Amino acid sequence: MSPPPSRIFRKGGVVVYKSSKYREPAVNQVVGTVSELFAGVGGFRIALARSGWKTVFSNQWEPSTKLQHASDCYVRNFGPDGHSNENFTSLVDRHLRSDGNEVPRTDLIVGGFPCQDYSVARTLNSAKGLEGKKGVLWWDIHKLIEANKPHYVFLENVDRLLKSPSSQKGRDFAVMLKTLGSLDYHIEWRVSNAADYGFPQRRKRVFIIATKLSSNLVREFDALKCIQAGGVLARALPIKRLANPLEEIKLEGSPDMISDSFGKFGGRSPFESAGVFLDGVAYTTPIEARHPRRRVVLGDVLQVDPVEESFWVDQNRVRDWESLKGAKKIVREHKGSGEPYVYAEGAMAFPDSLAKPSRTVLTGEGGSSPSRFKHVVEIDGRLRRLTPIELERLNGFPDDWTLRTDSRNLSNSTRAFFMGNALIIGQVAKIGKVLASDFVKRPFKVD
Repeated sequence: MSPPPSRIFRKGGVVVYKSSKYREPAVNQVVGTVSELFAGVGGFRIALARSGWKTVFSNQWEPSTKLQHASDCYVRNFGPDGHSNENFTSLVDRHLRSDGNEVPRTDLIVGGFPCQDYSVARTLNSAKGLEGKKGVLWWDIHKLIEANKPHYVFLENVDRLLKSPSSQKGRDFAVMLKTLGSLDYHIEWRVSNAADYGFPQRRKRVFIIATKLSSNLVREFDALKCIQAGGVLARALPIKRLANPLEEIKLEGSPDMISDSFGKFGGRSPFESAGVFLDGVAYTTPIEARHPRRRVVLGDVLQVDPVEESFWVDQNRVRDWESLKGAKKIVREHKGSGEPYVYAEGAMAFPDSLAKPSRTVLTGEGGSSPSRFKHVVEIDGRLRRLTPIELERLNGFPDDWTLRTDSRNLSNSTRAFFMGNALIIGQVAKIGKVLASDFVKRPFKVD
């Protein structure tokens, strides 16, 4: 589904984008409470507020820098109440030592947990997965879930998570399913490209929903029905009728045993783009999105007001851009073996099409230097990069959401970095709406 019609309208034949504003749910409209982990600049919070979820706790900490711009931006937009800007591992350790007094118990825990160790921006050989520096944060998430026992857990990551690490493809996700399932949760996952549901960016992510087990849920469990139409993700992000049978993956033994043996003999990851996990067994299958009739494209989110000159491409550097965007084959030398190999890249659209959803926004989108991965559009015969407002719109944020903190204006590169790390708000809102509906109507108490 595309963003609400009020977001895109025509004025004098020109498509105009109308930015939405964030509104906290009124007290009498609150469906449930949320703890937002790895909050960034608050994409989960904006999305979930649309269906009545109220975020009462948030944590954002960037370990690689002293300046905590994302946290400061979050506080400027939402205020400081319930917000934590500290190392997540330290926070969880203190929470456990204080008998659960640091992080309030909420109905829902959400987080786009750090994906650097799974990211497609890294080569397969350097993707360390759960053993990587930031991948180990999974165990802190697990500890917090075990201590606070939320009704729902809603996580987001890059789709590489299902294939990590390269040496034992799928092992990391198998360990996550096993350990989260052992806390008495029913788990769904879905790889989804936002553009397939009408949004203006081709951003592919895996969404994971864990629901606290109840006798009703176990009694009525049907893996095929859950993936096809009945599950949270199936209702939020509809798919075409399944053409393939479900594959069963039994995760037997302890997490340590799974970590040692899963995928040990090579081959592809068995985890497909959709699946469900219950009682030690994962059921999985490839899926195809059911495309909406209407979609928003890159041209729909462009600013119609004048754009400052620094975003326009210097005519003297157009050839540099063309070279970087073009196809190429380069002979390189392997650092380990010293053997030569051919590095190849396909051609990229230059300029980017205004009639299609954009490519994925990356963290390096900012700055004026030529780049293979930055977006360039053509307006009235001139080329320019995307502005921070346009990057915000591609993710569904209100205009100038990342403009400043309480004490300073943020650089365009910093704002672009935020959007490269962000999620598609409208896509998360669709999932949040289904969760809200189920939570309100639940006819049972968790056993």
